[in-house]
Amino acid sequence: MKCITLFFSFCLIAIFSIAQPNYDFSKLKRERLGRGVIAIRENPSTVAVSWRYLSSDPMNESFDIYRNDEKINKHPLKDATFFQDTYAGTESVLYTVKAREGKTESSYQLPANAPLGYLNIPLNRPEDGTTPSGQNYFYAPNDASIGDVDGDGEYEIILKWDPSNAHDNSHDGYTGEVYVDCYKLSGKLLWRINLGRNIRAGAHYTQFMVFDFDGDGKAEVVMKTADGTVDGTGKVIGDAQADYRNEQGRILTGPEYLTVFNGLTGEAMQTIDYVPVRGDLMGWGDSRGNRSDRFLACVAYLDGIHPSVVMCRGYYTRTVLAAFDWDGKELKQRWVFDSNNPGCKDYAGQGNHNLRVGDVDGDGCDEIIYGSCAIDHNGKGLYTTEMGHGDAIHLTHFDPSRKGLQVWDCHENKRDGSTYRDAATGEVLFQIKDNTDVGRCMAADIDPTQPGVEMWSVASGGIRNVKGEVVKDRVRGLSCNMAVWWDGDLLRELLDRNMVSKYNWEKGVCERIAIFEGTLSNNGTKANPCLQGDIVGDWREEILMRTADNTALRLYVSTIPTDYRFHTFLEDPIYRISIATQNVAYNQPTQPGFYFGPELQGTVFRGYKIPKK
Repeated sequence: MKCITLFFSFCLIAIFSIAQPNYDFSKLKRERLGRGVIAIRENPSTVAVSWRYLSSDPMNESFDIYRNDEKINKHPLKDATFFQDTYAGTESVLYTVKAREGKTESSYQLPANAPLGYLNIPLNRPEDGTTPSGQNYFYAPNDASIGDVDGDGEYEIILKWDPSNAHDNSHDGYTGEVYVDCYKLSGKLLWRINLGRNIRAGAHYTQFMVFDFDGDGKAEVVMKTADGTVDGTGKVIGDAQADYRNEQGRILTGPEYLTVFNGLTGEAMQTIDYVPVRGDLMGWGDSRGNRSDRFLACVAYLDGIHPSVVMCRGYYTRTVLAAFDWDGKELKQRWVFDSNNPGCKDYAGQGNHNLRVGDVDGDGCDEIIYGSCAIDHNGKGLYTTEMGHGDAIHLTHFDPSRKGLQVWDCHENKRDGSTYRDAATGEVLFQIKDNTDVGRCMAADIDPTQPGVEMWSVASGGIRNVKGEVVKDRVRGLSCNMAVWWDGDLLRELLDRNMVSKYNWEKGVCERIAIFEGTLSNNGTKANPCLQGDIVGDWREEILMRTADNTALRLYVSTIPTDYRFHTFLEDPIYRISIATQNVAYNQPTQPGFYFGPELQGTVFRGYKIPKK
């Protein structure tokens, strides 16, 4: 196999000499990643072994692969960090990847009788329950995140369990309690947090941020808590007997907290009063908590060095964001942005059901793309387009011929439709107006004949290129859900429900290339996986699904060979934060802070000629 090796520098240069976010990577506090070795049985006679290529690796790094103690590659592996081993045994096997230059080695134990195409992660499902109104409910795995909680350089899974009676804020009704678990990839349960009766279940209530906030090499978990929350060691936060639920099952009174949990033990390390505070309900737009209890959250490098956690409240009317730093001992408030403050009223009502984070203005610090507006790293308003609320949003480097990052957004106001804008200034580059609620939009480079990343929405009139031109007006099977780098080329594939499809630009149709039988997607019509992203193995992305019986997770890993070697996307802050925020409300796919696609071919990048296929 001929390899096409792609290198990128996060520090000094960017694709095609275009200015990218200006992080100082010599100062930026990031997690220490291991090799991420994974072995997945492709078929009864073949095992696919995959591992990370790290930016700390020498450019000419090559690898050897061992099955137990036997070297199985004939020549040093200088190409893709992917290897197919012809092996039909069913017993447990240890695969070891050794770096020849760096002299490091990492291993993965393939379990006996391993399933085809995925890693099975058994779960400890919470018991069924009954609400005060007599309604029975059961639990299903919902959103997930990743973090290295034990400092070994590999990720654990942090999983939220939602009850079957979880509610949207617009609906009355009691819900069961929300649980958050931490699992090793083997299925070992490290801890369970019960958020308690005073945290309502639903997509807009619990946003959990998993990240190494204090730089000790181990991830913490930060989320909203209340009286009766039980941490991973069994300790109760606040008043264990308190019950603030009203007859409609809503929680409109009582204290609200923000807690930092130890990622390894689940212990509550510090709990403070939650900011943004609830205050007067009508100040958010209604008296029943529909608007006041719309929560978002994110991670951001607000000082260009340390990751901060930002907790957010409101987006239909009043909008408040509060940033905090965790130093290992104390949560310290950095700033609060409030649309009620003087000079900020134009920022009210601009937020989405999700948010994006990145250094959009090149100052080395992250800004927060809060729907139709942006908040600067210092907690001041950067700009607002005043186009209002929307359900989906995408931030990346769409156009290789244009400087900086761009945003693709859709709007609910039955006026502004879909907009493509400059992320730093808010300048609208093109707009597709529509008199309907444009509820979904999507962005991915799926067509090599068009420049940059393609965009579409439910009302875009088909696929658009970065110039706003219609590429294809009608495409059978084109989803507006998630995207994934799956099949090994530089184009992106589409993920919807439990299926991966690829756009055939010659025929103008989407063709299914993978289906994950025995699994279900989450969140109703949102139909998203528990998590999607570069979790293990080479630069391509994995898909974490729940089984149909809710007893396990399945981590699907591509076993398709690739011609490309590329540093793990996880080393890009914008991409890594997009994983951390994926569980927020209406889940959005990962996106890096640089252009990645077929236009890399035929270019010289860091001294390497990338062949054109």
